[in-house]
Amino acid sequence: MQQFNYTIKDEIGLHARPAGKLSTLCKNFVSEIIIKKNDKEVNGTKLMMLMSLGIKNGDTVTVEISGSDEEKAYREIKAFFEENL
Repeated sequence: MQQFNYTIKDEIGLHARPAGKLSTLCKNFVSEIIIKKNDKEVNGTKLMMLMSLGIKNGDTVTVEISGSDEEKAYREIKAFFEENL
């Protein structure tokens, strides 16, 4: 399993456009991708579930990736967070 923590820097937080892109990106991998905020966790491929986390500027999320392509998924998803959020 690979994991990382990320503090959201985008002023609006995880709003519809980046959430949609993140969900689409997660669907490219065989690995299970879990996004956690506080005590809630959701599958990264589920757009509406991602939106339900209410991730705002300054929130810290944990991303956990496990599966056969977890190393590639880790690199690409972490880069997505750093470039977009």
